[in-house]
Amino acid sequence: MHAPNDKSRGVVITGSSTGIGAACALELDRRGLRVFAGVRSEADGKRLQEQASEKLTPVMIDVTDAESIAAAADVVSEAAGRAGLAGLVNNAGIVVAGPLEIVPLDRLRRQLEVNVVGQVAVTQAFLPLLRIGKGRIVNVGSLNGRLAAPYVGAYSASKFALEALTDALRTELRNWGIAVSIVEPANVDTPIWEKSLAAADKAAEEVAPEALELYQADLDAMRAAVRRLADGAMPVARVVRAVVHALCARRPKTRYPVGLQTRLAIRAAKWLPDRLRDWFIRRELGLR
Repeated sequence: MHAPNDKSRGVVITGSSTGIGAACALELDRRGLRVFAGVRSEADGKRLQEQASEKLTPVMIDVTDAESIAAAADVVSEAAGRAGLAGLVNNAGIVVAGPLEIVPLDRLRRQLEVNVVGQVAVTQAFLPLLRIGKGRIVNVGSLNGRLAAPYVGAYSASKFALEALTDALRTELRNWGIAVSIVEPANVDTPIWEKSLAAADKAAEEVAPEALELYQADLDAMRAAVRRLADGAMPVARVVRAVVHALCARRPKTRYPVGLQTRLAIRAAKWLPDRLRDWFIRRELGLR
């Protein structure tokens, strides 16, 4: 934040119902900041409040719904007053998994609507308050925004796009002192991947069996790989520390690759020849 020790201004966090968003909301609340936690249901908001101080305020936000975003901005604006906002954490996101050949196009559009268009929509809505407060924007990206993986091509595309949006916003908002950072974790111990597998299984019901059969061996291997990677996933607290630094440090970084494996993978993606990189990825995932 422009003034890291000023705890009177608020921070908006989207996707706070579970996982990274919930953990960030609770940690920033613990540090005494005024948190506006974006949730999708009253039950999610109540659950957060039970774990937090009375300063935490759940706010209903559906990042794909313009009216929902506008209503949330009105609530936050009234509460924040002339102080504006100290930060916005764009965390809401989903994973659409499956071979690009057979991913239903409505699910591909949904992936981009939530993870890309929704982030811009929320940012546009809260920028007037961020400009007043000389706040900061923190986008929650992924290693998959630097290194595309098979069978999560739609998700990787959305996170690559978020990298581009972050770079553009960082330069566009410089004149107002609004710092923009992106946090890039690899596998994090949250429910998102199990949810994505369940959604992929449901989507597979809409696909012709002969098309699905083409990829069946690889898809079985991917399910095993997701569960294996989940067992070694980094604790969510590591991602929270990066978000807190991006919001509160006097000199925030532009990028936060979280974890040694993430940094090594990004370096490998930059320097390895494409086909050698592809071979390493397939070997790591147990693909044919």
